[in-house]
Amino acid sequence: MKVQSHQEVPQQEVTMPGAHGCRVRWLIGKSEQAPNFAMREFEVEVGGYTPRHHHPYEHEVYVLEGEGVVIEGDQEHPLKAGDVVFVAPDEVHQFRNTGDRPMRFLCLVPNSVYQAPVTPECGTE
Repeated sequence: MKVQSHQEVPQQEVTMPGAHGCRVRWLIGKSEQAPNFAMREFEVEVGGYTPRHHHPYEHEVYVLEGEGVVIEGDQEHPLKAGDVVFVAPDEVHQFRNTGDRPMRFLCLVPNSVYQAPVTPECGTE
């Protein structure tokens, strides 16, 4: 069993093309030998966003704090603390902070994420 504060896990800048002001913590994953899922915590600064991208695996999101939108193709869905999001495999998506403080959310993905390609939608924001 592993019990620790999320703050003990180092934050890393999201370096995929198309990301701005976005950091991630891999809270549970390979190093814990989790057999099925990885848990990540994203922090998106005011005006920041994840890359607009798609991949062949699902993910589940729980918004911890802040406000923003998730973009599904060309449609925006507002987000706030307490909201949940299911992103289906191969769905083009992006998270944007539209609030006045950092937006934080948990994102759970299957461990297949380590072998799956992620395709940025380059040239779009």
